[in-house]
Amino acid sequence: MSQQGWNGSDRCDLVGRHRAQQAVEAILSDDHNAERGLAGVHEVTATVLAESGVDGLSGLAVELSLKLAEALERIAADQGLAAVDIADVLFVD
Repeated sequence: MSQQGWNGSDRCDLVGRHRAQQAVEAILSDDHNAERGLAGVHEVTATVLAESGVDGLSGLAVELSLKLAEALERIAADQGLAAVDIADVLFVD
C-alpha cells in the first residue's frame, strides 16, 4: 500500500487526513445514536465542500479509501487472509 496522499505527494494531505479522521470519529462517537454520527459526517463533508470544493471531496474519499485499505491489510495479515476477500465481505449487501 502506497503512503502517498491523494494529491500524489509523498506526505498525505494533512487537512484531508484530519477531515477523514473527523468523519470516522463522527460515526464512532456515539454507539447509541447512529443519526448523530451520520449528521456529523454530513457536517464534515459539507465543510470540505465549502472549503475545498469537489477536489476536496474527492481527496476525502481517496483518503478514507486509503485508510480503510490499510486497516483491511492489517486485519488480513493477522487472519492469514487476502485483504480483498475481507473487502468483498465488508461490502456485501
